[in-house]
Amino acid sequence: MDEYFHSVRLIKSRCKGCVSCTKRCPTEAIRIRGGKAHIIESRCIDCGECIRHCPRHAKTAVTDYLADLDQYKVNIALPAPTLYAQFSVDFSIETILHGLLELGFDEVFEVAQGAEIVSLMVKDCLNAKEVKRPAISPACPAVVRLIQVKFPELIDYLMQIDAPVELAAKLARAKYSQKYNIHADELGVWFITPCPAKMTACKQPLGREKSNITGAIAISQIYGSLLKVLPHVNEQANYNRASWVGIGWAVAGGETSAAQVENKLVVYGINHVSRLLEQVAMGNLDDIDYIETLACAGGCIGGPLTVENRFVAETRMKQRMQKLKDEYQVAGKSPLTDYHKDELGINERQAIEPRPLMLLDEDIFKAMDKVELIEKILESLPGLDCGSCGSPNCKALAEDIAQGRASETDCVFKLRERVRDLAQEMIDLTKKMPPPLEKELEELEKE
Repeated sequence: MDEYFHSVRLIKSRCKGCVSCTKRCPTEAIRIRGGKAHIIESRCIDCGECIRHCPRHAKTAVTDYLADLDQYKVNIALPAPTLYAQFSVDFSIETILHGLLELGFDEVFEVAQGAEIVSLMVKDCLNAKEVKRPAISPACPAVVRLIQVKFPELIDYLMQIDAPVELAAKLARAKYSQKYNIHADELGVWFITPCPAKMTACKQPLGREKSNITGAIAISQIYGSLLKVLPHVNEQANYNRASWVGIGWAVAGGETSAAQVENKLVVYGINHVSRLLEQVAMGNLDDIDYIETLACAGGCIGGPLTVENRFVAETRMKQRMQKLKDEYQVAGKSPLTDYHKDELGINERQAIEPRPLMLLDEDIFKAMDKVELIEKILESLPGLDCGSCGSPNCKALAEDIAQGRASETDCVFKLRERVRDLAQEMIDLTKKMPPPLEKELEELEKE
């Protein structure tokens, strides 16, 4: 695929050419050229790290708007569990779900319901002998794309099941197209997202030809409007169908806890994930059954499109989970224990194709020549990885030079050496005289 959709975009007028984003990007997808950041589309995984760390707010995420609901006859909101953590626990989950109806949605279907089903799927899949160990969670789209771009050898380790939001969208389409007696394509299914990677996942999905999700609306975009209507919500029906098991997916460790995985690893923060995947690629973690990987710090509650401080959000989420757990115990209820495998179409997933991080040349011989050139250039660079050249490190600069996208003097240390050599050459030149004048000077010295 030559064309890529990306939610993460650059606002050039705000960019001052600092190197904060280049140093944080896990796939080295950003360069500073001409005093502005440039995003290499084939490398970007829409993790949102640049949004999180840009001091000038020059990175943004493109998502859908509430106005887009007008394009469909019926609109369904798919709230991420993270949404609940943005508001005080004084507002119940039912109140928040009804608040979404006040904003213009016709129905609400919790993503946490999909999470409960996926938890059971994970548990079943881990019992299958053919699953490679360690199996890697496919729930975070930024991590899936990180593997596609940087660790293609680990694609087969991704568990072949849909993320909770994709499954929830499929169930919602089936349920409400029947209820309203309309074609599934006439439904607008909107994910209320905490991160830009989810927007990219619905516009350009991996593992399936088309997503069941129509679009994604940032939590930060609707937060203000939702906060205004919550005190005046009139609850007419009980929309809360998910238990604490599904809601807990918003917090790091929630997935493996829900799936009751004992031999597990939980890692969050995209750069921490990248370093852990290096260990998996080297075969150092074969004794682990399952790895829960999350691009954002603390899990989805730390997403760049959220509003609340993640530590506050985590506390609220745990309070909500405990409250639900207590309510279930009092009522003698239990979380979901079974699902209909055939109805969910679990085997619909397609193979994910690798996307090479660095394609030097289509011609293998030219590519080999460039590899040698990169090694030679790298040896001449200082190896400090300061980033002042506009590339994230010396190796990336060497690649850029070999590709004709940068020059050696972009390195301030090489530039200083060049200036010093030129200055010495100028000094040496001032000591030299043209031959006729040189002879006359010698005669004068003799007198």
